[in-house]
Amino acid sequence: MNNATLTTSRVKSLLRAAAKSRLLVVGDVMLDHFLWGRVKRISPEAPVPVVEFETESFMPGGAANVARNLTALNAGVEVFGLVGKDDSAKQIRELLKQDGVGSGGLMTETGRMTTRKSRVIAHQQQVVRIDRETKSTAGSRATRRLLTAVEKEIEGARAIIVGDYSKGVITQELLAGLQELCRPRGIWLSLDPKPAHHLDLAELSLITPNRSELFELAGFTDDTRHANPLRDKNLMAAVKVVQTQYQPALLLVTLSEQVMLFGQHGTKPVVIPTVAQEVYDVSGAGDTVIASFTLAITAGASPLEAAIFSNHAAGVVVGKMGTATVTPRELVRSFT
Repeated sequence: MNNATLTTSRVKSLLRAAAKSRLLVVGDVMLDHFLWGRVKRISPEAPVPVVEFETESFMPGGAANVARNLTALNAGVEVFGLVGKDDSAKQIRELLKQDGVGSGGLMTETGRMTTRKSRVIAHQQQVVRIDRETKSTAGSRATRRLLTAVEKEIEGARAIIVGDYSKGVITQELLAGLQELCRPRGIWLSLDPKPAHHLDLAELSLITPNRSELFELAGFTDDTRHANPLRDKNLMAAVKVVQTQYQPALLLVTLSEQVMLFGQHGTKPVVIPTVAQEVYDVSGAGDTVIASFTLAITAGASPLEAAIFSNHAAGVVVGKMGTATVTPRELVRSFT
C-alpha cells in the first residue's frame, strides 16, 4: 500500500469512526508561550538581534498538545499529569477547556513549577527559547494519585498515549501501572520514548522514537547515513536491537524525510516519504504523529493505514507556525 491507496473516502470513514473514540493522555504537561516580533537591528550591548515585540500567544504543550491534536480530529480526550500551583497551570486548564480536552486529571503537586517554554519568533525563525520548569522525578504518592485518576476514567477508553518529555512525570512505576490497567482490558498503549530515562518499554503497543532516540535506545552511535533508510546498516541494526529488546507490537521511527513502520515477527518494513509541502516549524510534529496514528488505530485502521494517516497529519502541521493541530478538513484535503 502507498499514499495513493488510502483514498479520501477511506480517510473520511476513519475520521467518522475516530469521532466516536475516547482516549486518555498521560504525561508531562506544559505551556508553550510564543513571543512574536521583528528584527531590524543588532544590539549595541552584545552581538545579538533586538526583537521588537509585536504580540504573544499561548498553547498547551507536551502531553497537552497530544491531547489537543486528538480533539482537533473530534475524539474525546482526558489528560493526566502534574502541574504547579501557578498561573501557567491556570492557563493550561483554560486552554484545554477551549480545545474540548478534559483536564480533571491534572494534579497540583506542591513544590513543582508548571513547565513553560517561551519561544521568541522573528520573521518565522526561532531566535531563542527560555524554559521554566521543575524536572524532579514524581514520587510514589503522586504516581499513585495519577494511576487512581486514570483507573476512574479508563472504562470506555480505546487507547492511552504516554507523552514523556523528561520532566519527571513518567516513571517506571507509572508505566508499569498503566500497563497493568491496559493489559486485561485490551487497551492500546502508545509511548513516545525518552531513552535517558532507561525505562523498561517492553511489550507496548507502539513506540515512536525519532532517529536519535532510536540509536540511544539501541546503545549505538549514529555515525553513518544512507539516502535509502532500508540500506542504512546502522539504522536497521538499531531497529533490530530495539525490536528484540523491547518487543513492541509496532515501531514507528520518524526520520527527517520519512517515517518507517516496523511490525513484529520479521514483517517487511515500510518507508513512507513525507508529504509536507512547506516546513515552517517542526514544534510538536511528533505529538501529531503519535496522536493521529493511535487515533487511526482506534478507528479501525490497519497499522500501515495509520502510518499514512499520521504522516499526512504531520505534513499539515509542520506547514504552520507554533504548536499546531490538523483539522479533519485539512487532513482530507492533503489526500487530494
